[in-house]
Amino acid sequence: MNDSLVIAGKAYASRLLVGTGKYKDFAQTREAIDASGAEIVTVAIRRTNIGQNPDEPNLLDVLPPEKFTLLPNTAGCYSADDAVRTLRLARELLDGHALVKLEVLGDPKTLFPNMPETLKAAETLVRDGFEVMVYCADDPIQAKMLEDIGCVAVMPLASLIGSGMGILNPWNLRLIIDNAKVPVLVDAGVGTASDAAIAMELGCDGVLMNTAIAAAGQPVRMAGAMRKAVEAGRDAYLAGRMPRKFYSADPSSPTQGLIGS
Repeated sequence: MNDSLVIAGKAYASRLLVGTGKYKDFAQTREAIDASGAEIVTVAIRRTNIGQNPDEPNLLDVLPPEKFTLLPNTAGCYSADDAVRTLRLARELLDGHALVKLEVLGDPKTLFPNMPETLKAAETLVRDGFEVMVYCADDPIQAKMLEDIGCVAVMPLASLIGSGMGILNPWNLRLIIDNAKVPVLVDAGVGTASDAAIAMELGCDGVLMNTAIAAAGQPVRMAGAMRKAVEAGRDAYLAGRMPRKFYSADPSSPTQGLIGS
């Protein structure tokens, strides 16, 4: 069954997107990404060398653009102007690459998104020809505003970046999913495989994660677990769960015809 994730008109077999930070070295980064099966890999332009520093190791030597879809992001940006400037640099470094991940942070302690600045940056970037996937608050109204601006995917947080707290507000996620006509991906807060599975069972189109894999005791093994969790959660969502029946049992085996009945 063809069940591709389609973003900006391109189909992907994997619904797991992964980051490249916090690994011990580039070799472990590549090994974990291979184990995850991810095709879209996000890169923090302000923290990772993709050619802007010619004397340093280049991530593109480990994750070649012909094999992976790179997703430059604006991690570390706290204003719309900084985010726009960073992604214009990324486009220049990557020969006109248009697909990007926008995030404008509100403060360094929580890394919660600054939504007024995010909306401002999104308008500029879409007008400038970028295909914008956007990290945002789990606010259904603002998520719809980002879609209306022209973002190709909205990416509400499940909980704070790097917290591993899982999905704290599934109801808002469902509201966003039910109202969206573009892909909705959980971004931030996933801690383990069950969190990823729950996101997919809710109807999310995908999950983006970094710390949950990179900070695990065995990152490569966790990457494989996340791959299975996303696939299982998606299958469960498509299959449709049984209805919940509070205070009512329904035996798996029929009771008619039992001996002595």
